[in-house]
Amino acid sequence: MKKRIVIKVGSNVLTREDGKLNVTRMSAIVDQIAWLRHHDYEVILVSSGAVACGRGELPMENDLDKVEQRQLFSAIGQVKLIGLYYDLFREHGIHVGQVLTMKENFQPGHQLDNQRACMEVMLENGALPIVNENDTVSITGLMFTDNDELSGLIATMLNATDLILLTNVDGVYNGNPSDTHSRVIPSVYWDRDLSSYIQDEKSLQGRGGMLSKCRTAQQVAQAGIRVIIANGNRTNIIPDLMEKPMDVLHTEFVAKEKE
Repeated sequence: MKKRIVIKVGSNVLTREDGKLNVTRMSAIVDQIAWLRHHDYEVILVSSGAVACGRGELPMENDLDKVEQRQLFSAIGQVKLIGLYYDLFREHGIHVGQVLTMKENFQPGHQLDNQRACMEVMLENGALPIVNENDTVSITGLMFTDNDELSGLIATMLNATDLILLTNVDGVYNGNPSDTHSRVIPSVYWDRDLSSYIQDEKSLQGRGGMLSKCRTAQQVAQAGIRVIIANGNRTNIIPDLMEKPMDVLHTEFVAKEKE
């Protein structure tokens, strides 16, 4: 039976210091996901980066508020983002499909059922779903907290075996990551309280932070799905996590046993 993995790649992995898309990093992530596919894993990719793509494409000449900027850049950037993914995955012979979703689509009912059915039929036919929030219409109260929350909902909805959250640090630290005495916590149970360890700082480009990742991780692990937080900027991080996890820094949230 194939393992089904949801991989979430955050803005802090996909963007450069100037806020624009890091195409080199994006290509490396695609190569690693292709490795998973060739090793008989089913993969769902939850990818940020649309706003960064749009910001790089369209210099802003008018004064726009934050909501208007988000809508404009995401609308323009999502086209470029999915186009880049299409070209990069095509080099590996992998078909991709775009799924844009909103928080209301996860409420029990026809929308949730249709969304699940769409992704299931894509996976059954060898297509790789690339999921992102529909930022053009999801604003204020309609928004997910961030794509960590979205990826957790996707993993639970599709009964994934694993959720990998790729960020720009090596995992959950037992102190401030910038402190030389701090160490990555390698493994925690789903119900452990980590609030005293977490530095609740958000990335420059993303909406989330480590606190959000841990909340998502614990909720998903409670549903019986293993969760890994790891550094998406590390070379070959995904294959290393699969083949030699003891050799690479990361934090694993041990899943609750399913009844």
